[in-house]
Amino acid sequence: MDQPTNSPDPKDAAADPAAAPAEPAADRTAALAREAAELKDRVLRTLAEMENLRRRTEREISDTRQYAVASFARDLLAVADNMERALKTLSADFRDQADPVVKSHIEGVELTERELIKVMEKHGIKKFDPQGQKFDPNLHQAMMQVPDPSVPDGTVVQVMAPGYMIGERVLRPALVGVAKGGPKAGAAVANENTPTAQA
Repeated sequence: MDQPTNSPDPKDAAADPAAAPAEPAADRTAALAREAAELKDRVLRTLAEMENLRRRTEREISDTRQYAVASFARDLLAVADNMERALKTLSADFRDQADPVVKSHIEGVELTERELIKVMEKHGIKKFDPQGQKFDPNLHQAMMQVPDPSVPDGTVVQVMAPGYMIGERVLRPALVGVAKGGPKAGAAVANENTPTAQA
């Protein structure tokens, strides 16, 4: 009697993963390479986002430090203005003829004003006086026009109150009087640059 041959059963082959045909190595390598590229792209994007967030946070912290005193500084400007006005009301003759006690009071007020300005500058607050400059609506507030044909139109000829900056921002614009009736600012510059004809 012939013994039955042990031919492999197709059901057994499907059940045994070792016996199943292996996935081609090239396809598996390509899939892994794609996955690695996607993960690398995700990591790089996350790093870029984190760097942008870090820079933005640093800028916000810097701005907060620099401009946090803006409200307080704006309130102090009235004090600085009043001290300056008080000192301007004293004429040179009055100072010369004043008795020593009054002179020492005047010197004390001057010293206090200088100290106030120094402290404000320490915190990034700078005073500016635009006398003689071209009117700039970003830095100056025109309070009046002054007829003056001797200077170009739009020149600041009077400063009622100086302006103040905090960092790169205007804390308070300078209150100014602006010339009108003179030559146009551009025309005056062009006339200065035009060569004179030689005879």
